[in-house]
Amino acid sequence: MSESKETILKLRGVKTYFPIQKGILKRTAGYVQAVDGVNLDVYRGETLGLVGESGCGKTTLGKSILQLVKTTDGEILYNDRTRERDLCKLNAREMMEVHRKLQIVFQDPHSSLNPAFTVFGSLQDPLKTHGVNSKAARRKIIGDLLESVNMRREHMDLYPHEFSGGQRQRIGIARALSIEPDLIVCDEAVSALDVSIQAQVLKLLKEIKEKRNLTYIFITHDLSVVEYISDRVAVMYLGKIVELAEVEDLYASTMHPYTKALLSAIPVADLDKKSKRIILEGDVPSPVDPPAGCSFHPRCSQCQDICRNEIPPLKRYMTNGTEHYSSCHFAEKQLDK
Repeated sequence: MSESKETILKLRGVKTYFPIQKGILKRTAGYVQAVDGVNLDVYRGETLGLVGESGCGKTTLGKSILQLVKTTDGEILYNDRTRERDLCKLNAREMMEVHRKLQIVFQDPHSSLNPAFTVFGSLQDPLKTHGVNSKAARRKIIGDLLESVNMRREHMDLYPHEFSGGQRQRIGIARALSIEPDLIVCDEAVSALDVSIQAQVLKLLKEIKEKRNLTYIFITHDLSVVEYISDRVAVMYLGKIVELAEVEDLYASTMHPYTKALLSAIPVADLDKKSKRIILEGDVPSPVDPPAGCSFHPRCSQCQDICRNEIPPLKRYMTNGTEHYSSCHFAEKQLDK
């Protein structure tokens, strides 16, 4: 990875497996390998897009970073500029301290806010937890936060059902900002919104990032959204990162057949410009019993014997003068296709 950029997170061999329990005695009969050996650096101040089909493990990876689900193996090293700590080894009290700097915006704005609480009631808990004991101080902070996401101060006294989906997501963003984090995981943060509202929320997220010097991990299945908001893109398939590059380079010089298939599915507005859709055969293999060799080989039209037998490493290349990572045995040949 680049030495000129400050790394805020380092993921090394991260695995998150979920046990499958069967029978009266609940014996473990196997594991769902949701995240399977991810190595990734996240740079301070960037927006890293994390994309892939449903079930590829991207949401589990986001929650694993925040330890909302416990990892099975590996290291998640967080650099807060004073020291570097492995989040996988922290206890509950230490993790609560870290959560002041690492926050999440969830996918569903309807279920992420408690309908029994006003906006003030929902947003004041993080402030109380982290030492803002004065109610007047909490009201001022929350009013300022609501204005920062283009809402009014008096909205803090209303209930979630009184807002639209887009407004609720803005409240979710305000809650994530309430304790001045370094990094926010945006887990499908706009996928539940209408397209016009998506554009407004994405624009708002970009503006907030610049004003507050934030780092985003932006999880989505929508490559059009990724192209708009991301600096770099990591593509996941069956629990692994299969391609990683700067956003312009990924779209211009794709080096993995799975990424090519995803990009071919993006609608083209220009009627004179025809794009060839790549249809993937079969279904995504089960993470309970992933295939040997390259995990993508059962669906790859370019599969050869080495693909069936050897796991391709996430290897570094240089394309268009930038670092480009791909886990394909024939990555360089993809540039010619």
